[in-house]
Amino acid sequence: MIAKERVALLKCEEYDVEKIEAKIREGFDLLGGDKYLKKLIPRNSKVLLKPNLLDVESKDSIVVTNYVFFEAVIRVIKDYSSNIFFGDSPGFGDSCKAAEKCGLMEVARKYDVKFDPFKESVNVYLNESLLCKSWNVAKIAYEADVLITLPKMKTHGMAYFTGAVKNQFGCVPGTQKATWHTRMPDANNFCKMLLDLNSVVKTNFAIMDGIVAMEGNGPKSGTPNNMNTIIMGESITAVDSTAVRIIGYDNPLDTPVLKEAFDSNWGFVLPEHIEVVGETISNMRSNNFKLCREAGNFYFINPVVTRFLRGMIAPNPHLIEGKCISCGRCREVCPENRKVISMVKVKNKEIPQWDMNRCIRCFCCQELCPAGAIDIKYTTLSRILGMDKR
Repeated sequence: MIAKERVALLKCEEYDVEKIEAKIREGFDLLGGDKYLKKLIPRNSKVLLKPNLLDVESKDSIVVTNYVFFEAVIRVIKDYSSNIFFGDSPGFGDSCKAAEKCGLMEVARKYDVKFDPFKESVNVYLNESLLCKSWNVAKIAYEADVLITLPKMKTHGMAYFTGAVKNQFGCVPGTQKATWHTRMPDANNFCKMLLDLNSVVKTNFAIMDGIVAMEGNGPKSGTPNNMNTIIMGESITAVDSTAVRIIGYDNPLDTPVLKEAFDSNWGFVLPEHIEVVGETISNMRSNNFKLCREAGNFYFINPVVTRFLRGMIAPNPHLIEGKCISCGRCREVCPENRKVISMVKVKNKEIPQWDMNRCIRCFCCQELCPAGAIDIKYTTLSRILGMDKR
């Protein structure tokens, strides 16, 4: 009989630091209490908190880990270590500015938590990899005794969902993230890369901010959904598996990261292998959460057929022209070295135009558009197959 991995599922309806702290402490109690925490965080270990800082966002933004949530986590962790750091490398913009604007830096100063911009890196070789053996990652992420990831519950254009596994992509410094998109244009390989990355930095624990989640055109331009949820656990795949079931995926394997994790025997994924303590999935599940991508990957014995059909059904980035502010960020962040996106003049306004024969469908343009002017458009075949349904 396979031992079940325990995940704490908690209900919290507002960003109140006292209430969130109480819920996080309740979650740790459900997982094993003080003894559990002392094992997870040996006294005065070097602890790295890894929030989601996708971009430079305001305090009330649903794009990033909420600053009140961040404070509640610190208040719990500081009982076990006074050597706490936090950091991230955003997809665009300066990490220090991002941490300052969204309120995390102010909270960190209050509790003497140190900030690391993830600019100093180390080269690492991963012997037992699924796909990627050679790595360059933020030094502190690799050297910390304990890495606690603090993802935001959000939809994602390429990965369908971004949570505890994908949050560590921020451990890849700066523009090197674009290189990984170019090297891994296939979504399945990209997800294997994310799993290998978590093996490199040895992510120890996840506390997911799902009090107000992002639905629809995530991970930057979606809309808020009050999920009133905090999810905690050592297995980041089990945390994500619990999260995707809550937002509307009946089968966790319908999401690419968890499908690759299951196929590779990397972590706990299936519901029957996860013990959810606290609230129940049925009580916390949303019936109206707008998914960014529906399930539906096609696998055939002949890989040529598989690649052909995937090309036929793959969605494309789509411009909402009225929202475009002609900033050109989409072209700037495209990992294909500006071969894909050109800025063209239409009606006295410069707008992006894609060369879809070159586009690798990484959706970095959609992910980082500051105006929410890019969403995902499905092909005629994918609509016939029902893959555009939310």
